[in-house]
Amino acid sequence: MHLPGRLKTTTLGDLLGALHRESSTGTLELVEDRGRAHRVHLSLGRIVAVELDGAAPSLAEILRRDHAADDDILRRSLLRAMTSRRLHGEVLVDEFHLAPSVVGAALRRQLLARLTTLEQLADARVSFRVAVRAPRGALHQAPLDPREFLHGRRRARARTPPPPAVRPGRDARPWHVLGLPPGSDATEVKRAYRRLARTVHPDLHPEATDVERRALEARFHELTEAYRALVA
Repeated sequence: MHLPGRLKTTTLGDLLGALHRESSTGTLELVEDRGRAHRVHLSLGRIVAVELDGAAPSLAEILRRDHAADDDILRRSLLRAMTSRRLHGEVLVDEFHLAPSVVGAALRRQLLARLTTLEQLADARVSFRVAVRAPRGALHQAPLDPREFLHGRRRARARTPPPPAVRPGRDARPWHVLGLPPGSDATEVKRAYRRLARTVHPDLHPEATDVERRALEARFHELTEAYRALVA
């Protein structure tokens, strides 16, 4: 199977459609000229994982928006996952008794949100590899159905100009760090930052171990830098 060498000559929808029709198993790689590499992992033409080189809404943020778990459970389960090096969804199901169907639905929405982010790329080098291992947590048992990941995708025959950058000189990463769609207003940015900062600020976790505290400090720094990039 031959794929176009550049994303600007096609669309993500066309690439995924071609891979689905061929029942391809492997990894679609999209490498931006500035070096960021993104991967879509497929099994028999169906998507099992999406990796973005950059921040994206976390499972906890999606569950919080859905009111599927309260902040205390999400905070404690995330700390447990970080320190035990287990998947957050696994910890939520096994130790905090969140329904597998709820976690599974949130993971699927997370994959679809990542695909939507990739669809906004103006250009990237395109390649397909069969020897790249999918990440932990890939949905091998219940991959995305083509109706989920192909419906509504732009196609080359109906190409529309890519949306303009929200702010000149700024990429989408700060928005994703805060779990917001690009273009959110200043009030939404402040509200998201304050909500997330309350969950990871090291001073609000006096019981945290040294390892947990370092992880919290790193996440808080990431949130603060994203906030400053958007409100400066």
